[in-house]
Amino acid sequence: MKNQMIFQRYEYKYLLDVRQLQAVLTAMAPHMVPDEYSHSSIRNLYLDTPDFRLIRRSLEKPVYKEKLRIRSYGRAGEGEKVFVELKKKYRSVVYKRRIFMPQDQALGCVEGTELWPDNQIGAELAYAADFYKTLRPAVFLSYERDSFRGVEDEDFRVTFDSQIRYRREELTLDSDTWGIPILAPNQVLMELKVAGGLPLWMAHVLSEQQIYKTSFSKYGTAYGDILLSSRRGERKYA
Repeated sequence: MKNQMIFQRYEYKYLLDVRQLQAVLTAMAPHMVPDEYSHSSIRNLYLDTPDFRLIRRSLEKPVYKEKLRIRSYGRAGEGEKVFVELKKKYRSVVYKRRIFMPQDQALGCVEGTELWPDNQIGAELAYAADFYKTLRPAVFLSYERDSFRGVEDEDFRVTFDSQIRYRREELTLDSDTWGIPILAPNQVLMELKVAGGLPLWMAHVLSEQQIYKTSFSKYGTAYGDILLSSRRGERKYA
């Protein structure tokens, strides 16, 4: 999945406690296996304007919204290749386009000192950068991810994200993952990624364990915390 460049799917999010997580893992056992990249340490640089235009718009819950980010799976130096992603959501369907390039080139494209690659995805990213004008890395956000795919339906994927942290300093993918946690210690964020409906066994365990969909956004939660902390003059890095 890391090498896939274009996605179109539904994504559903759920916040689980330890008990619910164990129940879901037990229900998954006959139906799912770890995917090719079963565990990842994901690092992101979310791109935004100085006044956080993209995330403010996203939190208004419009019919259409988009996010831009630079992502690596593990630590990435300046010359190491990373993904630049444009993630769009329209009427609950998620469309993701991404391109693979060295981190310093990606940052140069965002800053306007380098040209975006001459292809369709590069053109879409160039249009977004020109539209927003003042894009720059706004937040570093990292987490540990465990990923699974369906045995019969390989397009059905389940991911569990833990140790989600953000910071506004040291905005580089070549760094440790220190920052402010945005989940309680006993919480995990589960995402279900499907082309159509959920398998019946998954729907059953969600109902049985009283696990309900949430509109939880990692970047949105970090942004809300940034606003609150700035008003109080607080920092709570860990």
